Amino acid sequence: MKWRGRRQSSNIEDRRGRRMPRKTVGGGLGILLIALVVWLLGGDPGAILNFLQTGQQSAMTYQPSAQEDEMAQFVGVVLADTEDVWDLLFRQMGRQYRAPKLVLYNDVVRSACGLSQAATGPFYCPADEKIYIDLNFMHELQRRFHAPGDFAVAYIIAHEVGHHVQNLLGITDQVATLRSQMNQRDYNKISVRTELQADFLAGVWAHHAQRLKKILEQGDLEEALNAASAVGDDRIQKATQGRIVPDAFTHGSSQQRMHWFRKGFETGDINQGDTFNAGRL
Repeated sequence: MKWRGRRQSSNIEDRRGRRMPRKTVGGGLGILLIALVVWLLGGDPGAILNFLQTGQQSAMTYQPSAQEDEMAQFVGVVLADTEDVWDLLFRQMGRQYRAPKLVLYNDVVRSACGLSQAATGPFYCPADEKIYIDLNFMHELQRRFHAPGDFAVAYIIAHEVGHHVQNLLGITDQVATLRSQMNQRDYNKISVRTELQADFLAGVWAHHAQRLKKILEQGDLEEALNAASAVGDDRIQKATQGRIVPDAFTHGSSQQRMHWFRKGFETGDINQGDTFNAGRL
């Protein structure tokens, strides 16, 4: 993907290196006793009080590797491209696009949707309209999922932005309403259609980003399709539990994910992505 030297989004929230706040140690009495011991030993009780009450550590400033820093810059460019494309498409629909924030973090993060670990992969939280990404997952794409290439990463980001588009269009709320009306098996089917639509919207983004900015290089489309295949439920189930259980799918099979991304890319028409009424997926 041609990305160097291009605009990076200002909607990046960098939380890398931050530790989760700790609970106060020992309650109020415990803090006072610790401060007293520090004072008797000639230390500064004010410093220890501040340390324990805020739950912060005077850790060294986080220093990302050169490779991670480059990946963060790449993510910023892709996010900027999604902003440009969806701003244009929303204006064509007579609507205003509200860009999401993208949060970079390490290991564990707290969002308005709760506490999440990096092992869950990138995710979108509709409650705060933020996308959360641990950049180590991007290395996992190549190492664990065998999906190398920068456009594989761009597909993942565009998919999460697709969920944001669904949220702005009211689709997310409609799906949430259905959840309380269905058993888990039936809701899984709705979840699959939701995820496949996000794949379609990722393809729509790629179509217009190429048309507007000529971002694609040879092999980029294949990288995205390979990534879509790699994160299919059937591939993941086969690798992790040795068998495929279609009723437990939540994101769609490899073939389905590739199909809907490709359809979005080939048509560029948001109106052709109604996965909920598509019949056979």
